[in-house]
Formats: sequence, C-alpha cells, structure tokens
Amino acid sequence: MAEHFDVIVAGGGNAALTAALSAHEAGARVLVLEAASRELRGGNSRFTGAIFRVTHDGLDSLKSILDDSNEQWYPRVSVAPYTAEDYASDWNRTSEGRQDPELVATTIEKSFETVQWMHSKGVKWELTADKLVDPSKVDHATTITLAPGGALRTLHEGVGLIDDLYAAVEATDITVWYDSPAHDLIAEGSAVRGIRVRRDHEFIDVYGTVILGCGGFESNPEMRLRYLGPGWDLVKVRGTRFNMGQMHTKAIAAGAQPVGHWGGAHAVPIDASAPPVGDLRITDKMSRYSYPYALLVNRDGHRFIDEGEDNVFLTYAKTGWAVRAQPGGIAYQIFDQKTAHLLEPRYATGTPVVADTIEELADALGVNRRGLLATVQQFNAAVATDAEERVDPFRLDGVSAEPAGQPAKSNWARTIEDGPFVCYPVMCGITFTYGGLKIDREARVITQEGHAMSGLYATGEITGGFFFHNYGAGAGLVRGAVFGRIAGANAAAEAKAVG
Repeated sequence: MAEHFDVIVAGGGNAALTAALSAHEAGARVLVLEAASRELRGGNSRFTGAIFRVTHDGLDSLKSILDDSNEQWYPRVSVAPYTAEDYASDWNRTSEGRQDPELVATTIEKSFETVQWMHSKGVKWELTADKLVDPSKVDHATTITLAPGGALRTLHEGVGLIDDLYAAVEATDITVWYDSPAHDLIAEGSAVRGIRVRRDHEFIDVYGTVILGCGGFESNPEMRLRYLGPGWDLVKVRGTRFNMGQMHTKAIAAGAQPVGHWGGAHAVPIDASAPPVGDLRITDKMSRYSYPYALLVNRDGHRFIDEGEDNVFLTYAKTGWAVRAQPGGIAYQIFDQKTAHLLEPRYATGTPVVADTIEELADALGVNRRGLLATVQQFNAAVATDAEERVDPFRLDGVSAEPAGQPAKSNWARTIEDGPFVCYPVMCGITFTYGGLKIDREARVITQEGHAMSGLYATGEITGGFFFHNYGAGAGLVRGAVFGRIAGANAAAEAKAVG
C-alpha cells in the first residue's frame, strides 16, 4: 500500500506543526504523522511551560502579540529589552561555546518574526508574570521583574500552544494521521523518497519530501542508558512517552550525520512523587524551580550546587543532572518562613515535609541529622549581616555567601533559621536530549560526507548542535518553530521542483 503527498511531516508537536503550516502556506499538499492518538497528541510541546525566548525591545514591543488578558499585568511588571547580543551571550554561556554558530544566529535572528507569524496563525501569547511567583503573595506595590529572555509564553502554556496549532492545521486541508509513527525512511542511497509508517497490522509507504520533527530519544530508557550513561534509564520523563528515538537511528543508518551533545540532555528538578512519565492531567506542574531561594541538600545533608548561580531560567535545565548524581538520585529543597511565600504556584501540586526544627526535619526526611545541622549552621554563619536589607528576589542581587566546605551561593543568600521549615524532595526529570541530526541553515539534513540529503529536512529536538551542557528556557521551542517554518517552505519548494 502506498500514498503520495508533497510534504510528509513526522511528529505532532510545535516543531512539526509549524513545519506543516509553513509547507501548506507555500502551496504543498501536506501529511502529518503523529505517533500518538488524537487524545494524546502534541509531543513534548503539550507538556511544556511554553516559554519562547525571543529578542524584543521591552514590554511595549511585546504588546502587539499579547492577549488582552495581559492588561492586568502591565502596571505590575517590568521587562527589560532582550537584544540579539544578550541572546547570543546567554546561549554561548550555557552551551560553553560549543553551539553551531550559524544555526544559533538563525534562531536568534528569526525568533521574534517567527512568533509574530505564529500569532498570525492563531497562536495566543501572554507574559510569564505568574510563572515563578504567586502574584497574590507579592505586595501590589512591588514590581515583578521578569527575566527578559523568559518573559513570553503561549496562553495556557503547552496545552494552549498545541490547541492553537492544531486549530490552525484543522482550518486547512492538511491531513493528520494519528497512531502512525514513522518507522523508517524510504531512500535510494542517501536520497530520501518518503517514509514507511507503522500501523498495528500493516506498514504504509508514503512518498514525498520528508520533514522530521519527531522529538528526541528521552522516552527510550535503552537509548538514555546507552548515550547518557548509568542511572539514566531510571530517571523520570517529564513529557510524552512517544519520543523513542526511532528516526534518529533510521536517519543515521540512511546516511545522516549525527552531531551535538549525545551525552547531554535538558534535565530538571521535579517532585519526587511525580509519575514516571508525563501525565497530561498535570503537564509540567510537578517541576520545582524555586530552589534559588532554598538550600538544596542530599541525603547526607550536604549542599552540592550554587542554588543562586544565575536566573533560574539559565540554571534549571542542568540542575536535574546535579540531583541525579546524588545518593539515591534524590535531593531536598529546604525553605524557611522568610522564603516560603516565594514558592512558584506549581508547588501546590506537591505535599511538603514541614518541621519546627532542622533536627526534626532531618529525621522526617531520613537525611543525616548531623550533616544537615552542620550544613545549615555553616551556611548561616557565612551569610552577610545586612543580607535582609539587600536581598531582592526579582533580580540578581549579589547577596552571596561562601560557607567553608560548601559551594558558594552567588545570589539570594539568606539564613535558613525561621521555622517551621518547609521541604520538597526532588528527583531528576528529563525533558529532551541534545544529540541529533546535523542540519544547515535551510533545515536540510546533512550527510556523513557533508552534503545535503535530497528530500530530507529536520527541525526541533531531533536536530543536534544547538545545546550543550545547559540551556536557556524557551530556546528549544523557538529553535523548533524557526527551523520548522524554514523546513516547511524549503520542503514545499523541493517537492514542486521534483514535480
């Protein structure tokens, strides 16, 4: 059995759907292959907090795409401009200079125009004013300063993003096949002619120009163990269970060049009671990102990272790695009453351990009592005497501490002494993997010999060369949308040229 389309898009999330919409806009007859059912569609994008890291000139420049519901935040928030230079600097710092400069430059250059284009397709946008704090617990006279690179997200986060994108797709004649994972590429040498689709009782060969937008391999424990190392087969998966890495393997076998940080992944602290794989009833609401205001300790009662190294949007994607490396793969975020009101709203999905004293907290957690008590005492002794006058939770305040025998805390260093103490146990949750297929600025997949593969494009988490070691929040969705739009237009043009 064989079918023919101009453009075939493998995947059903943000990267894939922007590619499909772009190809359709360019006049192509488009098929979308979604491995999940209609009810579970959307890939990792549906689980995300849906921040889009884009260049902008401050709050006023964002208002043209913001939903009217955002007017409530305008008097309460501050958003500094986020220039291309700022973006590039953050990317260079988080990826330690290893990122592909051309791909990153394209992402940054086209970031804002891409969200404007998505807005024209019906995607709605909002500010992240209630992302990291509960505004109802912040004095109305206090300005909530949003991180410039993390100020924008889609309305209703990942669920809203996917709803809006599928509404745009369904308003066209784009065909969507559900329960239809891409199984293999149909190729002649390194020229791709189509995709073999796996169904319960048959294979269907579909011919046309192919765009791979089908995610990383984070849902596959065998591949996690193989590429990320021991213990990674046991971590929790924050998103979809359908990203199995099948097309990584098949594309490389067909001649595609693997590139990037195959031993790296976006991995964050999530509640220790989170399900083993993403649950659409709670999406990303088990994430635990208020650790900059906490002490983060392991079972021995020892600190192991600088909780206040930087804005949380520039540290959260590597903190899960540090948690996974601790004994038992578990850690504990400890807050006192000076900081408990700063917990982001998502903490409401968890049940904290609460105790009046550090000793009682250690016993309740099963943490080494002597170790935890010594850690807290040494940390408190290193906190500046004027810390309370200088601390500012909404910016990098430089209120630091350098306790002997512990990591420094670069910002928001306050004593932990006002009980009752509130603690959330956390584990590592993997979001997506960094290694993938090499593409060029035109989203063409590149062969192991360095040539563009005829008939094959890629976008999103299946591509490599973008992220190494760490990650700035929202860069992944932007990368997927920017190159999805490019891939769609170019695949449509190639399909027309082929005839």
